[in-house]
Amino acid sequence: MFEKILIANRGEIALRINRACKEMGISTVAVHSTADAEAMHVRLADESVCIGPPSATQSYLNIPQIIAACEITGAEAIHPGYGFLSENARFAEIVAEHGITFIGPRPEHIRLMGDKIAAKQAVKSLGIPTVPGSDGAVGSDRDAQIIAAEIGFPVLVKAAAGGGGRGMKVARKPEDLSFALATARAEAKSAFGDDAIYLEKYLERPRHIEVQVLADSFGKVVHLGERDCSLQRRHQKLWEEAPSPALNEAQRESIGKVVTNALTKLGYLGAGTVEFLFEDGAFYFIEMNTRLQVEHPVSEAITGIDIVREQIRIAAGGAIEFDQSDIVISGHAIECRINAENPFTFQPSPGTITQFHAPGGLGVRFDSGIYSGYRVPPYYDSLIGKLVVHGKNRNECLMRLRRSLDELVVGGIDTTIPLFQQLVRDPDILNGDYHIHWLEHYLAAHGA
Repeated sequence: MFEKILIANRGEIALRINRACKEMGISTVAVHSTADAEAMHVRLADESVCIGPPSATQSYLNIPQIIAACEITGAEAIHPGYGFLSENARFAEIVAEHGITFIGPRPEHIRLMGDKIAAKQAVKSLGIPTVPGSDGAVGSDRDAQIIAAEIGFPVLVKAAAGGGGRGMKVARKPEDLSFALATARAEAKSAFGDDAIYLEKYLERPRHIEVQVLADSFGKVVHLGERDCSLQRRHQKLWEEAPSPALNEAQRESIGKVVTNALTKLGYLGAGTVEFLFEDGAFYFIEMNTRLQVEHPVSEAITGIDIVREQIRIAAGGAIEFDQSDIVISGHAIECRINAENPFTFQPSPGTITQFHAPGGLGVRFDSGIYSGYRVPPYYDSLIGKLVVHGKNRNECLMRLRRSLDELVVGGIDTTIPLFQQLVRDPDILNGDYHIHWLEHYLAAHGA
């Protein structure tokens, strides 16, 4: 097992990784920008190294500085968390070249799944169902019109190197397609440096279902059930729950087997999440995330398995010590992403937190690095905390979530708490009757 791990991230996920390391008796190194000098993960780590100014490109994305921090502190491994360098295959290769262990999948799998077209082709060959669409990148607008006519409108134009909803446009009829292609290409070029795009059939009311997996170096792959991440705004998840209220046990078992069989054939290593659209009883692959997910705590809540701990054990050469039959789904869990944003306009709201009170009680978890007097910097993602609740069934979980949201106090800045206080009382949410477009329709109807 490792004696010292460097955490190449910030905020709540850096703190989450630090906690797992501490419980395993592993020393930790926090890296930070000058803007995060007073961050909680920096305060609680055994050592800390400043790696640059506030700009992420000069700090959290600065590979030479991160490697130097490892060498200075003697850290044997790097945990990248999520975001930043977590799905950068070249970073994983550089880490290995310096004799340091990257706590994550193999570089070739990160690279494969980072290319949306190659990923779709790969999983299709492994038996995972995919959304009807183009076989690869689309060249001319004329080619796109031919393919779209074969698929049938509406179609979704997507960036091949995309993620987070960027480079993604809907064309509902043929005359919309040229504009969608041009804007998607422009966004993709700006965001990813690659304007390659492809087409998929646009599904009207799908659920976003993802399957959490763990795989060791001895060929064992297990899944921890599914998460429902359908409540989204501009393709950004805000509310996640497990298990999905839309799936029955047979569907859950079937998609779990499909995923584990495919990743066994692929020779995958570490934690990963295979994401699907689910409509009319059918699953369609959309992407695979080769990293820890923001929403991993809901899977931990219903299985009792510490995913970060398993990541570390697997990277150290350990075997998964339980079989698929040992994993029992218990109760229901929901996570709300608490962002430093206006709850209805979603304008970022950095600033000083003047009051803070975390909810508590049975089945309540608040993953966050904030505290009273903490200044939320304007340079990074607006996520400041994750409220995760667990109950013996979905109804108990919803009631516990309602109570916890009413207890949670974050003063001095705008947050998304009021939005969730509304959602947790909405009849569609209470009935589990929603899809990936539901939240945007809800916000439009309420003037947001």
